[in-house]
Amino acid sequence: MLILLTGGSASGKSSYAEDLCLRSPMPRFYLAAMQPYGEEGALRVERHRKLRAGKGFETIERYRDYGSLVLPERGTVLLECICNLTANEMFDDDGNMTDPRERVVEGVKNVASQCDTLFVITNDVGSDGIEYEGSTQEYVRALGDINARLSAMADAVVEMVAGIPILLKGDVPA
Repeated sequence: MLILLTGGSASGKSSYAEDLCLRSPMPRFYLAAMQPYGEEGALRVERHRKLRAGKGFETIERYRDYGSLVLPERGTVLLECICNLTANEMFDDDGNMTDPRERVVEGVKNVASQCDTLFVITNDVGSDGIEYEGSTQEYVRALGDINARLSAMADAVVEMVAGIPILLKGDVPA
């Protein structure tokens, strides 16, 4: 089962996804896609680690190439988040840009094929009506397309608004 959770920044996606994972069978894997750049990034990663402490997650830090990822065993997986994975796949370490769409979508398919339930977190982008410049606009377009493709693949889609889950498609595990 693939469940996509979307919403704005700090809308409660991570907390809700973790709660759903805790109701799902073990083992639990947390796929961390955020590459911690600088002190602020390191602090954010540390905050997320503390929030997951004692919840039975095995963390796998992986910034790119989910298409070749092999999980240790089947179970429940929380992938956080598509926004970071897309940026990592779109821009290499030298800042060169390539289209990340196929790599990200195929990577999610690969992970989904190896687990019982996959919770995927992403952010709502493009709804602010702002036209960004250059590579930022390309990123917004790519992420919007990836989100649409993942929504089509998903068994359930949930939008988080102010901490409230709004079911857009399918059903989530009770």
